[in-house]
Amino acid sequence: MTIEHSPTILVANRGEIARRVLRTIQRLGYQGVAVYSDPDATAPFVGEADFAVPLHGTTPAESYLDIDKILAAGRQHRATMVHPGYGFLSESAEFARRVESEGWAFIGPTPDSIEVMGDKTRALEEARSVGVPIIPSFIPEPGSITTSQQLVGEAKKIGFPLMIKAAAGGGGKGMRIAQSVAELSELVEAATREATASFGDGRLFLERYLQGARHVEVQVLGDGLGRAVALGERDCSIQRRHQKLVEESPAPCLPAKTRTAMHTAAVALAKRVSYRGVGTVEFILDQSGDFFFLEMNTRLQVEHPVTELVHGLDLVEAQIQVALGSIDLESLSTQLPRGHAIELRVYAEDPALQFLPSIGQLEEVLFSTAPGIRVDSGVERGGEVTIDYDPMLAKLIAHGATREEAIDRLRTAIAESFIAGVETTLAFGHDLLGREDFRSGDVSTTFIADRMPNWSPKVLDPEWQDAIVTAAQHLISRSRSTDREGPIPILAPSEVLRGWRHLS
Repeated sequence: MTIEHSPTILVANRGEIARRVLRTIQRLGYQGVAVYSDPDATAPFVGEADFAVPLHGTTPAESYLDIDKILAAGRQHRATMVHPGYGFLSESAEFARRVESEGWAFIGPTPDSIEVMGDKTRALEEARSVGVPIIPSFIPEPGSITTSQQLVGEAKKIGFPLMIKAAAGGGGKGMRIAQSVAELSELVEAATREATASFGDGRLFLERYLQGARHVEVQVLGDGLGRAVALGERDCSIQRRHQKLVEESPAPCLPAKTRTAMHTAAVALAKRVSYRGVGTVEFILDQSGDFFFLEMNTRLQVEHPVTELVHGLDLVEAQIQVALGSIDLESLSTQLPRGHAIELRVYAEDPALQFLPSIGQLEEVLFSTAPGIRVDSGVERGGEVTIDYDPMLAKLIAHGATREEAIDRLRTAIAESFIAGVETTLAFGHDLLGREDFRSGDVSTTFIADRMPNWSPKVLDPEWQDAIVTAAQHLISRSRSTDREGPIPILAPSEVLRGWRHLS
């Protein structure tokens, strides 16, 4: 496909990832088109785009999942390329086909790759075909109807505990852990309902649940012509509700032999499907050091900044280069990683209440500007956190010469950041990064559930409270001294302490 020298790129997403993609688009000298829902009308990414088109809807179904509205926005501004970000339509083969039918380039995999690797059962078969290790599992035949009696029989063969997973899913949706036959039927029904609601597809499969395991993923980049390279790996074991909270690269305490084998397996799978663009092959690593294929995410990952910092590249730029047919995989494959990077996802959630989403207006938002710190944020002061969208507000990422330095920098950056108006994961992340077991690399996917199940924020000594309130108000005043958005907010002491209670 031939693209104009300076393409106009539509970003079919919102929030933090829309801002991040637009940043690269504009750095390259291209024009970026944003689309936005009614609640996002005043969001930062809308004002930062070269053009912005309202989708006139509130819910995702009425806006960021409406293919017709998004394509109409592209036609309005003569887009030549579309970047889907992550989530929403990023792994929709139908969307990719519709984009290409407009004569535009889809900045992502081919529709066929999305279909094959986006379906968890088909992806497992592809992985098996190139010798990638597979967890003992039961994968129903496509189009077949699986009875409860059959599921029970297969579950007994696999053994307990086992994982019930959605065939078309991801992000922890439609996923349950069964400890025994007695609870299997109820969990299957719940997983089916959630999978149907989330993906319009209630198909499930079963696989052995590996306790105390780690989640390690490999970043791959392919040119769509059968060539692919691995760009390091990330450890994403720190999770809540099967969703990632802390990610880092390279994976700590990973033997060189295992690292090489994982990279080789991931590249083999990417080549098998003639993968185009960036993708992530995810593995589970058991306590004995054996690894098994989990799934492939056919898009840019939330945690891509840690790879960028360690490898000194821009993955969004690489995606665009692939779409333009100008990628040089050979030069990328020779770039050696440098140092260590670690990321905390800052969610509007209350970790003291099992990470219950927290909604409301953001009365204040300040992030650290220390050296070695990158902030990918989708929000600003005055923004509204609603129930309509994912509660991730930002990502704090630290890079250092060593893992210890990166952790220390991130912990300091958290202490220098401040959000008031909603509960967040800042204080929780500060405590987690300070734990000796985490710092030693002794992590697993059940780390939070096993070792921090009853976490609560520190209770500040009364004599500290006045000092913290005074310091916070001084910092806010100083940071807003040239603010053109309006007067400096006067926060109640209780609101200041709520936003900065990870200090003691």
